[in-house]
Amino acid sequence: MNTTIDPGPLVIYLANREGQPQHESQTHRHIAERLTRLLGGQFHGDWPEDPEQAEALLREPRRRYLVPSDTLVGLDHAGALGVLHEDDLFGAVAPHPFLPTKAISHPLPHDNAEAPLGWSDAFGQRIRGAVIEGITVFSVVDGRLAGEQLLRDGPIRLKPVLARGGLGQQVIRDLDQLRLALETLDCGALARCGLVLERQLEDVRTFSVGQVRVGDLCLSYVGEQQLTRDNQGREVYGGSRLQLVRGDYPALLDLPLEPALRQALQQARDFDAAAFACFPGLIASRRNYDVAVGRDPQGRLCTGVLEQSWRIGGASTAELVALERFAADPDLQQLQAESVEFYGEPRLLPPEAELFYRGEDPEAGLLTKYARVIDAGQ
Repeated sequence: MNTTIDPGPLVIYLANREGQPQHESQTHRHIAERLTRLLGGQFHGDWPEDPEQAEALLREPRRRYLVPSDTLVGLDHAGALGVLHEDDLFGAVAPHPFLPTKAISHPLPHDNAEAPLGWSDAFGQRIRGAVIEGITVFSVVDGRLAGEQLLRDGPIRLKPVLARGGLGQQVIRDLDQLRLALETLDCGALARCGLVLERQLEDVRTFSVGQVRVGDLCLSYVGEQQLTRDNQGREVYGGSRLQLVRGDYPALLDLPLEPALRQALQQARDFDAAAFACFPGLIASRRNYDVAVGRDPQGRLCTGVLEQSWRIGGASTAELVALERFAADPDLQQLQAESVEFYGEPRLLPPEAELFYRGEDPEAGLLTKYARVIDAGQ
């Protein structure tokens, strides 16, 4: 009888070396190391920059598990790295470059609008009831038409699709501001990546809805994000408090959720289902959806998905400590966990906090990141 013990996967961190902040790469590497223990594997470290070393790694007979800092783009590219299924990575594989960005959050302005290869008009139709009112454009001409249309009902927000944490966004209140904003855009980048024009909301709460699958574990969650001030005084992401359950999204419906959270859950599920139906080849073991609730210029309450994140993200530290707790207790069915980020001088952390980063990032300055399980119930 064969009694060979599965040594577990070789876990490799695949960094985005083009401008990734130090605090992100160190946090992601820490997560990759702990995922290694969860999977019972061996942590290899970073994917090698040297082509010969990378080729040797690809020839390794041992199963690989990648933790990329960004969504892998291109099925051929992912396949060459050995990523064919969701259990081959923590993150996602997208068949098209625009797919992991904010661009897919809205339909095009008209039937003849410019769009990249692989764009799905059907997806835009399916998610209309799940997103905030908005339009995606890939040209200045379409941007002007879309902006004029949306400005009739009040201010709009221009959102570069590759920016993170709300940085680079502008609130546009009139046609002159719109014209100036569009004139500053790189037309080549606009054609490749797109631009989102979205209804401006006030008094916004941002919910997180998501799911992670690692090994035999599947966790689903809902929660709310917090904002903080960075070292330049800007409002930025400050963490997420999550309610997690063992199992798929329907398991969340048994929780006593407030109506706004329940609606956010349904909209995120609709967005998720449409994405996987309309974009064949999409793979994701980590899914996170930002859902906003706020008031439009007429004072009406609006809610909808702002964007998707299928890569390792800000809430992943909370996801990880939850995964570890669920793995350690097979009878555990739900718990609360949070990720926290704060800037400036270090301060005393809660006794149960698990530190993921503390240091002075060359760009962000002094920054601390931690996660913790707040409450574990049955």
